[in-house]
Amino acid sequence: MSGSLAGGPLGSGDLLSLRASGPPRSGRRYDRSAFRSTLVAFGSTIVFFGLIGWVVVHAPNWPEVQRSFLDGAVWAQSVPDIVPAFLVNVQLFCIAEVLILVLALVLAVLRSLPGPVLFPLRLLATVYADVFRAVPGVLIIYLLGFGIPGLQIAGIPTDPFVYAVIALTLVYSAYVSEVYRAGIQSVHPSQEAAARSLGLTQFQALRYVVLPQAVRRVIPPLLNDFIGLQKDTVLVSYIGVIEIFRQSQIDQQAAFNYTPYLVTALVFLVITIPLARLVDVMIARDRRRFLAGTR
Repeated sequence: MSGSLAGGPLGSGDLLSLRASGPPRSGRRYDRSAFRSTLVAFGSTIVFFGLIGWVVVHAPNWPEVQRSFLDGAVWAQSVPDIVPAFLVNVQLFCIAEVLILVLALVLAVLRSLPGPVLFPLRLLATVYADVFRAVPGVLIIYLLGFGIPGLQIAGIPTDPFVYAVIALTLVYSAYVSEVYRAGIQSVHPSQEAAARSLGLTQFQALRYVVLPQAVRRVIPPLLNDFIGLQKDTVLVSYIGVIEIFRQSQIDQQAAFNYTPYLVTALVFLVITIPLARLVDVMIARDRRRFLAGTR
């Protein structure tokens, strides 16, 4: 059968014609279809955003809005003030992130401990997560930033930066603890059972078997939460911390122009969008690994 095609002998001329015909045409058709789809998507995107831009610039009050939000002179004056102020947001983010990772992991472990004896600890961790997820973060910042210094207790710090870090840590630890807990619950119970059968204690099984797998699985959701944390650092401006948003307010009031707010928005776009794309890449990679493991 290998020497025949459609029941007849396959001659040398047939072999030469098959070689000259090249690869199947389906691949070429697919390439042309993909190119055409990309071209259509690119053109429709230009038309869509071009239409939005045309509507905006032809609005009746566009010149006044342009002067209020897109003043080139105010932009040039604001950038040297606003960009360095973002370092305060970075400091807030870095300090709070370390504290959040530790506190949230402790809360998640407490909520995962079995047995009736440890019920008070599970209840305490549950109440903590419920309370700080229910109350808006700006209220927590207000209560800590103005309430505790108002007590005027000797030795209590009065720097608003300290209370900003504490407030962000308390609020985001409640959310991140739920992410950790979801990761712990995603580890199959057979993993812990196998560890216990090897002689590990329950704590050792949790530390060396369950937690490493859980943390690795929740890295993409954790990055999403920390993107939100980076943006929410602007909320601490309400208690007097001079960070990027507060600095843009100062520049706006000095120039009677809203352009500094756009400078602030651009800074966050430059920082946040690459982080969001990194999360997408990590999620796609984890999905490929999962699909490869199920085959």
